[in-house]
Amino acid sequence: MLKPVDDGPAIVACNTCRHSKDQREDEGGQRGGALMVDALRTVQASDPRYAGIAVQEMACLFACTDHCTVHLRAPGRVGYVMGRFQPDEEAATAILDYAVHYAASDHGRVPFKQWPQGVKGHFITRTPPPGFVAE
Repeated sequence: MLKPVDDGPAIVACNTCRHSKDQREDEGGQRGGALMVDALRTVQASDPRYAGIAVQEMACLFACTDHCTVHLRAPGRVGYVMGRFQPDEEAATAILDYAVHYAASDHGRVPFKQWPQGVKGHFITRTPPPGFVAE
């Protein structure tokens, strides 16, 4: 049931997410989550700044009302679940740009002035790392 992956900074994308609030799949029959994974990997491959951020995928993050959901995580850092994205390269770039700041932070907190516009309004939850709670 669990698949081991690298334990560094990662964006875990739900590959079964809905395409939008009203559509399960796009016109071609693809789920939004699968399209988001493809967009994240395409953008990641286009810029060496993103090399330290893994793009991982799994089925269903259980945030079904918030389509195109991703979980940003790293050891010893607060994690974030974000959703309601369009499954495209613009959203993927914003997520990866935020992830670069996140990975460089001490505890997972990125100053608001460093947030890319494309992630603002997309945060759903924050999760404490094992053994900690946030102050």
